[in-house]
Amino acid sequence: MHYDKYHQTESILENVSFQESEILKIKNTSTRNQDFQQAKQGKNDEFYTSLEDIELEMIHYTNHFTGKVVYCNCDDPRESNFFRYFYKNFEKLGLKKLITSCYKSLNANSFNSEISEKAVYLEYCGRESYNNYSKDEFVHTKQFEGDGDFRSDESVELLQQADIVVTNPPFSLFKEYCAQLVRYKKKFIIIGNMNAVTYKDIFPLIQNNELWYGPSIRSGDREFRVPSTYPLAASGTRKDEDGNKYVRVKGVRWFTNLDFQSRHRDLPLEKNYSPIKNPRYANYDAIEVSKTKDIPFDFEGQMGVPISFLDQYNPDQFEILGTSRTLSRPMSEIAKKGTYSQGGPRFYLPNGDGTYRRMYERIIIKKKK
Repeated sequence: MHYDKYHQTESILENVSFQESEILKIKNTSTRNQDFQQAKQGKNDEFYTSLEDIELEMIHYTNHFTGKVVYCNCDDPRESNFFRYFYKNFEKLGLKKLITSCYKSLNANSFNSEISEKAVYLEYCGRESYNNYSKDEFVHTKQFEGDGDFRSDESVELLQQADIVVTNPPFSLFKEYCAQLVRYKKKFIIIGNMNAVTYKDIFPLIQNNELWYGPSIRSGDREFRVPSTYPLAASGTRKDEDGNKYVRVKGVRWFTNLDFQSRHRDLPLEKNYSPIKNPRYANYDAIEVSKTKDIPFDFEGQMGVPISFLDQYNPDQFEILGTSRTLSRPMSEIAKKGTYSQGGPRFYLPNGDGTYRRMYERIIIKKKK
C-alpha cells in the first residue's frame, strides 16, 4: 500500500526540508508504465509524490482552503511532502487544522532500517504569536492503537473531522478509497491512474460531475520516489546520489471534486464533420472522433472521443452520456463470427470489406445547446 514509512528524526520541524532538493532533481528519462502496472498487480503501492508536483496542483485551489481542516491519510508526517507543503503554507492558506496519518510499516527495508512499530498521526493547528515569538503547537506525532489503515475506525474518525482530503492513495485500492470519500461526502484532491475513469464505480462520478481531472498534469508522465526494495525493472528509472530510487510513470492524473477556473474554459472547435473522417460505429449510433482537437463544430449528435478528452472537458460545453463499455451492443448481434476481433465491450468500425476493427475505450459526448 502507499503509506509513508518511519523516518528517524529528533525534530519534525528540522525535518520539513529533508531531502527536498533530491526529490526535485527530476531527470529526463523514457516513459513506461511497467512499474505502475507491477505496483497495481503486486499491491506494491508505495509511490511518493514530489513536492514540486504537489505545489503545481495546489495553486489552483487556494481559495478553497480558508478555514478548512485538511487530512492527508496516507502520509507519514515525518516523511511526506504533502505534510511539508501544508505545514509550510498553513498560515498562507488560512487552514484551520492539518491532520496527517500513516499505515504501520511492515517492511524494515522500505526507506531505512527501522521498523515503525506503530502507525502514527499528527494534528497541527498552526502557530500562536507571543510578542513576536512564534510557538509551534501540536507538532508531534501520536500513535494509533491499530494499524492506521484508511478504513480503520481510528482513521475514519479523523476523516470525519476533515473538510478536504489531499494525498496519493494506494493504487490497488483506488476504487475503495474513492468510495469512502464519496460515502462521507468529502472534498478531495488525490492522485491516480487516468484509466481509473473507466472503472464502473468511478465513471458515474465523472458523468454526474462529481469528480474530474485536476489541471496541472496533462502529459501524465511523472516521477515518484519508491522504497529501496522496489525492483527497477523498466526503463525510466534511476537512483540519485544517495541511492534513493525513482520510477517515471505514465498515465498519472490528479482527481478532484473542487472546482477551478480553467475547467470552465471552452474547447475551441475548428474542424468540419466528415463522414469519411468521422465514420459511425457498427454497434452504436455515434461517430468516431479519434482526437479531441478534431471534434467537429457542425455536428450535433453523439460522438465517441478518447479518454484524454477529459483533460479539456468543460461541463458547460459538453454532456457525457456514457462509455463504450456501457453503451456498445454485442457484435455477435450484428456481425458474423470471424469478422471482428473478440474482447470486452467496445465500439467497432467497419473496414469496408465485411470485417470490423475494435476501437480503444471511448467516451460518448454531445454538445450542450
